[in-house]
Amino acid sequence: MTSASNWASPPTRPPLIETLVSGVDRYNPSNVSILEDYLYHQIRSEEYDCLANLAILKLYQFNPDLYNPDVVINILIKALTSAPFPDFNLCVSLLDDRPAPPANQDEPDPLPALLPTLTALHNLLQQCRFPAFWALYRSDEVEGLRDNYTVECVGFEDAVRQLAVRAVKAAFTSIGSERLGTYLDLSGADLSAYVEKLGWTTNESGVVSIPPNPDNQIESTVVQENIQLPQLTKVITHAAQTSLPIVPAVN
Repeated sequence: MTSASNWASPPTRPPLIETLVSGVDRYNPSNVSILEDYLYHQIRSEEYDCLANLAILKLYQFNPDLYNPDVVINILIKALTSAPFPDFNLCVSLLDDRPAPPANQDEPDPLPALLPTLTALHNLLQQCRFPAFWALYRSDEVEGLRDNYTVECVGFEDAVRQLAVRAVKAAFTSIGSERLGTYLDLSGADLSAYVEKLGWTTNESGVVSIPPNPDNQIESTVVQENIQLPQLTKVITHAAQTSLPIVPAVN
């Protein structure tokens, strides 16, 4: 799980981008091409930098003439795999006030048609409904998104599988291999190889065992607090003072 510090400043972020994102230069429209190039670096390298991508959307909001729908769609695709963090909703919130594109555009804006699909995919991931996610993602309805966008996003499907793995590790000590396959969109030898890579084991009945971890083990926790005598004296004194009856004055 990504820590807050890594989310705010990923270790893979170049110094130039750090300078842009951390200062007022992130509002300089002349820097948008640098941030867009960095986005496509993320697409090709499996890196992710939400704040840098939000800076692009903010520049588009302030400078509608810079708007590039393909960039926005790629930002949303990268944000999909950040669940359960709110990155996707943060990105969408910067699109709400976006003005309509010029009527004389050579090509129609693909974002209005794809945004409902991307939102549906995001909701399924947030709800850990992984079989439903894969069913929608593999459907003809999403063919354009797959063929034109996610195919270019290196490691997109594996990133979704990592979300499923985290959910399974937190909820199960064992799970049927067929059921696990629906979560990962894998079967047969591919599923077996993936399970082996995770270090999980499968028995003869096809049940996959998940190693113990703090999330999938139900254990009672005993919290012991040591109160020193001076502290206890203060508590008793305060309680006694606040509970004393108020005696009205007698004239």
